[in-house]
Amino acid sequence: MDGGPRVPEQRRAGSAATAETGTLRFGVLGPVRAWRGEKALGTGSPQQRALLAALLLREGRTATAAELIDALWGSEPPPQALAAVRTYASRLRKILDPGVLVSESGGYAVRGLGEGALDASVAQDLAAEAEKARGAGDLGTARKLLRQALALWDGEPLAGVPGPYAETQRARLEEWRLQLLECRLDMDLEQGGHAEAVSELTALTAAHPLRERLRELLMLALYRSGRQAEALAVYADTRRLLAEELGVDPCPGLSDLQQRILQADPALAEPSAPVAEQAAAPVRPAQLPATVPDFTGRASFVADLSAVLSSASEAEGRVMAVSALAGIGGVGKTTLAVHVAHRARSAFPDGQLYVDLQGAGPRPAEPETVLGSFLRALGTADSAIPDSLEERSALYRSVLDGRRVLVLLDNAKDAAQVRPLLPGTEGCAALVTSRVRMLDLAGAHLVDLDVMSPDEALCLFTKIVGEERVAAEREAALDVVAACGFLPLAIRIAASRLAARRTWTVSVLAAKLADERRRLDELQAGDLAVKATFELGYGQLEPAQARAFRLLGLADGPDISLAAAAAVLDLPPEDTEELLESLVDTSLLESAAPNRYRFHDLVRLYARACAERDEDRPSEREAAMSRLLDFYLATAARVYAIERPGDRTVDHLEPTSYSGLEFNSRSQALDWLFAEAQSLLACAQQQQAHGRLRRAVDLLWAAKDLAESGANGKQYESAALALRDAAQAAGDTRAEGRARTALSNVHLAAGRYSEADQEARHAMELAVAAADTTPISWASTDRGIIALNRGRYEEAEQLLTMARDGYRSAGNRSGEAGALCNLAQLHQRMNRTHSAIALAEEGVQIYQQLGFNLRLANARYSLGVALTRAGRLPEGLTELSDALSMFANNRQRLWEGTTHFRIAQLHLAAGSPAEAAQHAEQSLAIGFIGGDLIRGSVLNTLGKALYALGQTDRARACWHEALLLLEESEVPEASEVRRLLSPLNTT
Repeated sequence: MDGGPRVPEQRRAGSAATAETGTLRFGVLGPVRAWRGEKALGTGSPQQRALLAALLLREGRTATAAELIDALWGSEPPPQALAAVRTYASRLRKILDPGVLVSESGGYAVRGLGEGALDASVAQDLAAEAEKARGAGDLGTARKLLRQALALWDGEPLAGVPGPYAETQRARLEEWRLQLLECRLDMDLEQGGHAEAVSELTALTAAHPLRERLRELLMLALYRSGRQAEALAVYADTRRLLAEELGVDPCPGLSDLQQRILQADPALAEPSAPVAEQAAAPVRPAQLPATVPDFTGRASFVADLSAVLSSASEAEGRVMAVSALAGIGGVGKTTLAVHVAHRARSAFPDGQLYVDLQGAGPRPAEPETVLGSFLRALGTADSAIPDSLEERSALYRSVLDGRRVLVLLDNAKDAAQVRPLLPGTEGCAALVTSRVRMLDLAGAHLVDLDVMSPDEALCLFTKIVGEERVAAEREAALDVVAACGFLPLAIRIAASRLAARRTWTVSVLAAKLADERRRLDELQAGDLAVKATFELGYGQLEPAQARAFRLLGLADGPDISLAAAAAVLDLPPEDTEELLESLVDTSLLESAAPNRYRFHDLVRLYARACAERDEDRPSEREAAMSRLLDFYLATAARVYAIERPGDRTVDHLEPTSYSGLEFNSRSQALDWLFAEAQSLLACAQQQQAHGRLRRAVDLLWAAKDLAESGANGKQYESAALALRDAAQAAGDTRAEGRARTALSNVHLAAGRYSEADQEARHAMELAVAAADTTPISWASTDRGIIALNRGRYEEAEQLLTMARDGYRSAGNRSGEAGALCNLAQLHQRMNRTHSAIALAEEGVQIYQQLGFNLRLANARYSLGVALTRAGRLPEGLTELSDALSMFANNRQRLWEGTTHFRIAQLHLAAGSPAEAAQHAEQSLAIGFIGGDLIRGSVLNTLGKALYALGQTDRARACWHEALLLLEESEVPEASEVRRLLSPLNTT
């Protein structure tokens, strides 16, 4: 053969030609295969496939008979080689379309193939386009194209094809695949995907230990993941391996990276191009709310702020500009900021970001939550967004570096909330609005916004109401704006009401406002002036609207759904929607999304003041909150029952008098639970009154999935703490015992075993005193799991057996199955593998009888762990893989991570350290149940896998970190890690 055929530069996959019925397609990036349309064709014997592959890889050029003989048999062809070649060619002609395999000049060629007919050609085309996209700075598209190219490989290229030519091409195609993979991983790191890349790179370096580029990428990924010691350990392992195997030193690139890590080079800390994963062009957010068409006055402020923004966008090297507007609520801070931001849009061509920080409310927005939203708006993939505030803030500044973006931070609580959200680079600017002056916001241009002048106020009023009506009653109009205290928001509300009522005159409105009984006495007293402006709108409401306004304001939470609002008002959903939409029209309520509503934080406070002042019967307020609690408890209990068929816990919850929602599917039920999580937990925490306390605690029980998922753990814990303290103060032992049980579960999931044990002990004592049997089994389970993880096996068996018996006597089959699975884990720890498997299988059987649910995943997890311990590894892997899929489908991310850990242990036992390391890395990236204790175990497993792969220094780094965590938890595994480290520490 001549010069080794290159991969042909042909057509793109997925073209019209390849989609046609009957079109020939060929594959060489795996077994040599052929298809006509979707039908697979027989390609004959290995030698016949070798002939086909040789012709396909010559891109239509003719191969002589001698070249084909050399390709199939090399220097020792059989006596009838030429006849064999002709036979193979004849057979292929019968399989392929006429005119595809042609005879020419004593040889053969494959001609006339359609676009995308050969997978290697498609891969080459995709790789070329990826290179073009990368050269243009579009890393997201480049990565996508390379993923498509790499997906075309289906195992070993030319698998099972004999001959020297196939062997040469096999090596070349595999080397090409690795080059493409390195290129894609390099771009993954450029876009901030270091945490996800560690797992893949760990497996690749194990499979290709002498490939230095992969080692370099792994070092960088570990360093950016905060694992500096492991990064340096990778270098040490590589240097030793190269010396032992090849007698050479690491390449300059690898050595240079080691030095940069030792010097903590700042340039290594952040991705060089953290741009959008899927963006074909730089993402340009345009999040500014609409500016009001009747903006009035404020000329000096507009000029001042516009000048600051203009200078920020024009001057090279100028520090990032921050302007902070302060003033009382309703003075027009947001309106002014939005107006100025729209005027300056052309100076910030890379986009504008906006967020309401809810600083005046009881629960201001968390900076890390806002940063997650901003990063997504700027095109950052969810998988590339880190967890901590500091990492998100750093990535945010990196994404904005080199861009001109305006950030509007509305309704901020204080400077501490704002600082992580500032861009920090020249060319960008931030506008901040707040009720407080931010004197401690370094470098900020401070603006104090006062009420409007009388002329400005009258002008605004006239623009909304109409020139004709105001001109006819100018004095009455002046009286109106004066009664509004010249506050823009109050003027707008009053004018809008008048504009909507054509039968009213300005004098009618002025007369209404002249009645001081219709306004708050504190009209001129700071924030109370805001309430005075709301009084104008509230006073014009119909009785049903006013009642809805008052009662809806009682509920905590960021927003409220239509169904929940219907419960508060005790009305059908249709009537509720009509009322809420009418309140939206008056600007006293906002439509957050279809069928979801929210108050501005100050309007909510005003609505509550109205409820306290205007509700004739306090019992009406109590009844509204009771109905809301009933709605959440009844609906959450229904979700719990759907997720856990056969679990009798719902039979022991407090009864409700208001029904909840019905669901058609499990996914619909879970969607509701996670969508309502914040509002539901806020409702539970709010309901501390004696008559509602027990139901509030039971709501936490019914919403247990929110704590175990890891998504709402902090808010769940806050609610549990508040309700525990309220129950203790009220002397309600039943409610306190159940609240402590919920709190124990939260502590246990986070690995805080001492706190969990303390709460569970108290819960059991209180449950016994209150003759409340259900928490006894829950608390016994938690304490048994704690004792199990602490190595106190006798105590664990006693407690878990107590839990099993308690569930069994209560007829709670689901609870009984869970207890059996926990006992199975205990028995496998005690090397009683036969009974461990039997217990886990019994748990699986019960769950299967009850119907598919989340807990079947836990049972399969327990069975998989027991089978692993018994050495029945293929069966164990099947069970753990099934459990992993179920946890993913049920949005239990922490259990996903825990299952990856167990699969890593299984692969380690099977002698597959590369797979073990990959799953251990995935566990570290996702998270797990059990906090630092399980993290120590995962690191121990990862260390063992790395040691087996010859990466001694990195293994040592993992074991050192594991030992610190395990010693703090006082578990026997710490002794094992010390033994593993002992010989390494002496070398």
